[in-house]
Amino acid sequence: MSVGTPKSLPTSGQKSINDISHPLSYEEGVLTPSPELPNTSSIGEKDLSLPNGTPVDTSSPASSSSLLNRLQLDDDLDGETRDLFVTVDDPKKHVSTMETYITYRVNTKTTRAEFDLPEYSVRRRYQDFDWLRNKLEETQPTHLIPPLPEKFVVKGVVDRFSEEFVETRRKALDKFLKRIADHPVLSFNDHFNVFLSAKDLSSYKKQGLALLSKMGESVKYVTGGYKLRCRPVEFAAMGDYLDTFVLKLGTIDRIAQRIIKEQAEYLVELREYGPIYLSWANAEDEELQKPLEGVAGCVSSCSTALEELTEDMSEDFLPVLREYVLYIESMKNVLKKRDQVQAEYEVKLEAAALKREERQAVPTDVEKCQDRVECFNADLKADWDRWQNNKRQDFRQLLIGMADKNIQYYEKCLASWESIIPLLQDKPDAKGESHS
Repeated sequence: MSVGTPKSLPTSGQKSINDISHPLSYEEGVLTPSPELPNTSSIGEKDLSLPNGTPVDTSSPASSSSLLNRLQLDDDLDGETRDLFVTVDDPKKHVSTMETYITYRVNTKTTRAEFDLPEYSVRRRYQDFDWLRNKLEETQPTHLIPPLPEKFVVKGVVDRFSEEFVETRRKALDKFLKRIADHPVLSFNDHFNVFLSAKDLSSYKKQGLALLSKMGESVKYVTGGYKLRCRPVEFAAMGDYLDTFVLKLGTIDRIAQRIIKEQAEYLVELREYGPIYLSWANAEDEELQKPLEGVAGCVSSCSTALEELTEDMSEDFLPVLREYVLYIESMKNVLKKRDQVQAEYEVKLEAAALKREERQAVPTDVEKCQDRVECFNADLKADWDRWQNNKRQDFRQLLIGMADKNIQYYEKCLASWESIIPLLQDKPDAKGESHS
């Protein structure tokens, strides 16, 4: 499939948010080596509209909230409504004299005008996904960026080139891109466009390195160690919820890992248990031999069923728990950035109050800073609602799947044991029939 160079066009998502005095945004150089982006008109000069033609009201400082709410996709969207589909598949191992690494194929189908072509297929390695996430955090500081699976694996625990590990990572990377593609703002980010469509990311990665973490550094510099007086109640409640949630997930994760370990040990015993019955059967006559062989076969079937259950728990259940632990870390980081912006506003507000007492002109940047706080609050609230909705769906699906896998496991064990009951029951012989 051919790969084209992405258009350098203003987007209908990210650019509109930035035009609304987006908090702590900075002027970054052109993203691509191609000609510079045309200057977009300001919000006051040009009305914005959604892809379906609906006008967007951008009069208030917190107008990003209304934009997000209007653009927010329903969770049960069908294929006809979405205009961007992304999948990650076909992992391949690359071995060179310098390093060994895995690349994944990223497939994109879209009808968006920001893309030159309707379909793209590119290969990306983990560090490319990491670059994308860093760029999203850098350019969209007010939004919750989905987490990536951890880069490093505990030595001696998992082989990062094993089939199981690569497949688990592929699923996590696929989910990462899907979450971005479904987001009404992040999906329009220029770096995301480049990631999906550019054949080679090398030239893009070399740009803007000096600007990395500029937002965080500027906030720390402005606040200068100022301590936030008090988080607003709703954001304090978010922090409390995250603290409780991460403790619950941590406990469930530890217990689940113990269960998986115990199941693995039990599986070893079962695999030794079955052959003993076969060995015993070889020493008996046919009347006892058949039941013993039946028990051996039953134990073997049960061990296979348990192996499948354990694999499902390791590959499907645990990764979701880990993803949400990382999600909580991401959400806490956004909350911390919000607090820093509020702290900056409080510093400026105190300085302005002092100038009023001295009858000096109050600087206009106080109002701009207030707008940034309101914009940050609106974006964070919208992403919080989206995250909560995704969480409900993910865990409902996870628990249904867990229940289904357990039902299948016990049904297989039940069917296996029931199948040998006829072999174990006494068969009436000729003498028994004559006595009756």
